[in-house]
Amino acid sequence: MDGRTGLELRHLRCLVAIVDEGTFTDAAIELGTSQAAVSRTLIALERILGVRLLHRTSRTVTPTTAGVQVLARARQLLTDADQLVREATTGHTRLHIGHAWSAMGRHTAEFQRRWHDRYPDIALHLIRHNTPTGGLAEGLCDLAVIRTPVDTHRYAHALVGHERRYLALASDDRWARRRSIRLAEIRARTLVVDHRTGTTTLDLWPEDARPAVEYTHDIDDWLAAIATGRCVGMTAQATTAQYRRDGITYRPLRDADPVPVHLIWRRHDPHPATHAVAALLSDLYREDG
Repeated sequence: MDGRTGLELRHLRCLVAIVDEGTFTDAAIELGTSQAAVSRTLIALERILGVRLLHRTSRTVTPTTAGVQVLARARQLLTDADQLVREATTGHTRLHIGHAWSAMGRHTAEFQRRWHDRYPDIALHLIRHNTPTGGLAEGLCDLAVIRTPVDTHRYAHALVGHERRYLALASDDRWARRRSIRLAEIRARTLVVDHRTGTTTLDLWPEDARPAVEYTHDIDDWLAAIATGRCVGMTAQATTAQYRRDGITYRPLRDADPVPVHLIWRRHDPHPATHAVAALLSDLYREDG
């Protein structure tokens, strides 16, 4: 059997304590054990690794070349272990919120500011992942903001608000001079759609009055297709705030149903801050009217 399988965190803590305290006696005091126990633990660590870690004299203790390398890695492993314990025992000190395209739209910056003010001990991280669940199904986040239908069998959810639909078009398009567009008019154009995470489906039009469609798989490809003037795109208001691009103009659709905005999370493993996120997002959308 490989001797390294016996490596434990206590071995690493012992090595760090000896070097930091300078003597076996002081390390024993720091660790709350005996000097003999410290010596045995160090010998066991050296046996496991197969290298000598310390030069010992009657007055000094200094790391060997191998000891310097092991010491650096030991400090990192102990830091990671301590962080793991803190996160497991303090109700999560980090919160990852996923989204496919545009986070909280025009509310993104204000959400971040208010979260930092109210919950300074919970670090907030926003993650963009172009999948229907914004990275939740892939294990990349604790919660996700989505604007597509919710799989209610797999995820718990909260409706936090609604967003108006907009038409995205090239800035030199003849419609860019208009103040708004009607849904029925789009049937004469080619519509570019992200069928994985986009908010637009052909069900918005009668079956006999649907526009021609091209499909893309990412927000950047979607915008690039629109900028050529060949296509137009429909999107939620959040996109107009997060993706202001030269060559792209957004105009409101005056007669299209709004897009529902949901917060989703794993039903059986919610982050402790889930309801705080839902409440804050709902407040921001409510303030927006």
